[in-house]
Amino acid sequence: MRRLIAASLLVAASILPAAAAVEGTLVLYTSQPQTDAQQTADAFMAKYPGVKVEWVRDGTPKVMAKLRAEIEAGQPQPDVLLISDVVTMEGLKKDGRLMAYPEADISAFDPAVHDKDKTYFSTKLITTGIVYNTKAPFVPTSWLDLTKPEAKGLIAIPSPLTSGAALIHTVTLTENLPEGWAFYKALGANGVQASGGNGDVLKAVAGGDKLYGMIVDYMPIREKAKGAPVEFVFPKEGVSAVTEPVAILSTAKNPEAAKAFVSFLLSKDGQELAAKMGYIPARADIALPAGYPDRASIKVLTFDAPAALANEKANKEKFSEALGQ
Repeated sequence: MRRLIAASLLVAASILPAAAAVEGTLVLYTSQPQTDAQQTADAFMAKYPGVKVEWVRDGTPKVMAKLRAEIEAGQPQPDVLLISDVVTMEGLKKDGRLMAYPEADISAFDPAVHDKDKTYFSTKLITTGIVYNTKAPFVPTSWLDLTKPEAKGLIAIPSPLTSGAALIHTVTLTENLPEGWAFYKALGANGVQASGGNGDVLKAVAGGDKLYGMIVDYMPIREKAKGAPVEFVFPKEGVSAVTEPVAILSTAKNPEAAKAFVSFLLSKDGQELAAKMGYIPARADIALPAGYPDRASIKVLTFDAPAALANEKANKEKFSEALGQ
């Protein structure tokens, strides 16, 4: 018993000084929704009371425009980035802008969802599937259902020309569906116009201006719970996913707090926070929130982030050609 108590005290002693050493200001740039960003910062500061989180929130393109301007001026401000997609992270990694964190504990994760060099780490699985209005003429179960004549002129999708998540979705489908880019040509022939983001798709479908759409999972699931006339479908072929990766900047002014922040998001507490917010946690040992099917029934399609970065311009051109935009 004495040995057990002594061992416990030794473990506690090894943990507390490390926690006490984490202090100061942590600057976070994020694309999380405002409420989620506040919850994330508050939860981290509750665990590390010596740290004050200062955060800047906007869509990933605007966050990156701000960061690039700061880099150009030689004054990058953030310690940590928590943004929507791995393609952007791959670009930063290629430019030497990310700090590796080899000590990060990812033992509870599928290694495939993280960067093999441990410069960025996935925190969630935000999938894109099909939303439909409950007044729609049929219930879609496949991506190909969006090419049916009954759906002509009734489909809204976000634009991959302006949204990184939408571009990842487009590339994922063209790489995994046997039809490839012919699928998007069929969408174009069916009157699909891509514009705006996921919020615009939700507004159009929930309001009845359109009856079908491509959209990230949590938006229609949340709105359905509030009474909106929408349903969300995980198509049988599978779904794309952005993983809201987190990374430490190589220029971080407070790397210890940044490492603690990354570890918190990857911890059980951090992953349970993601589920509480209504997202699919990246850790497989955390239950999914209400409104989602069993994790085993969700098929996430493969995606090659480095290839997508290299082919970004070509993929955007192919999309514009396919939809005639």
